[in-house]
Amino acid sequence: MDLYWNSRVRNVQPYIPGEQPKGRRFIKLNTNENPYPPPDTVFEAIAQAAGRLRLYPDPSSCELRETLAVRFGVRPENVFVGNGSDEVLAFCFGAFFPSGTAGAEPILFPDISYSFYPVFANLWGAPYRSVPLRGDLSLETADFDVPNSGVIFPNPNAPTGIALSAAAVVQAARFQAERQRVLIVDEAYIAFGGESVVPFTAGFDNLLVTQTFSKAASLAGLRVGYAIGNASLIEGLERIRDSFNSYPVDTLAAAAATAAVKATDYYTMINSRIMQTRERVAAALRKKGWQVLPSQANFIFAR
Repeated sequence: MDLYWNSRVRNVQPYIPGEQPKGRRFIKLNTNENPYPPPDTVFEAIAQAAGRLRLYPDPSSCELRETLAVRFGVRPENVFVGNGSDEVLAFCFGAFFPSGTAGAEPILFPDISYSFYPVFANLWGAPYRSVPLRGDLSLETADFDVPNSGVIFPNPNAPTGIALSAAAVVQAARFQAERQRVLIVDEAYIAFGGESVVPFTAGFDNLLVTQTFSKAASLAGLRVGYAIGNASLIEGLERIRDSFNSYPVDTLAAAAATAAVKATDYYTMINSRIMQTRERVAAALRKKGWQVLPSQANFIFAR
């Protein structure tokens, strides 16, 4: 069956996404989806956009990028959007890390972390090395202050849920800037109590932050993610994107995401409820003798 596969396909070990069961009713926890629906304004935006489906979407997703820029106090040229943060992260590996370079320094990421990182590295042929977490499963940025071709980690980390302070991440950006290497911070769960470093991207031309609408915005089914950073980093992502697909964010997804960015009060409310539930469940488990790591995500890591 693999007669016509090339070496890239033969050697890659694909990421296995979380199971999406069908035909039964579940309380489903395996992919950390938001239990609350999007606000009505998101559905209204989708309905309005449906009339434009005969046309290609805006290849630059201008309205969405402008809305995100206003939300984060940056300029539109500092914002990149893609088909989920997984696609954005895949483009990061293609844009900023060496591919197939003999003797190249490795990409660094935690050994217990998002399992898509080694898949991306292998797909692009980029050397990498996983950095062990500490004994308490925390991530220490000083452990990444070694020669590398770039660093990427989630904050909060997954699956531990433990978050770094913004000051610690900024220190890592400073480490990387000194050796002219990129730092990519994957903030998929930042809305559940962590400190975002988006405000620091203006001061570091090597700091790129990715976020997603899947978790905090209850839009996992639409697949929209984005990155914020220096305009040169954004241009690098655009060059990779336009070598694959100039229309990665479809019309309905762009409209829904734009409406979601504007629904700040609603999302603050539902995500506060999630954080309250997280703390209540963690406390109940500890009372029963479980060990629970301190989480700032919408899940807990316990044994």
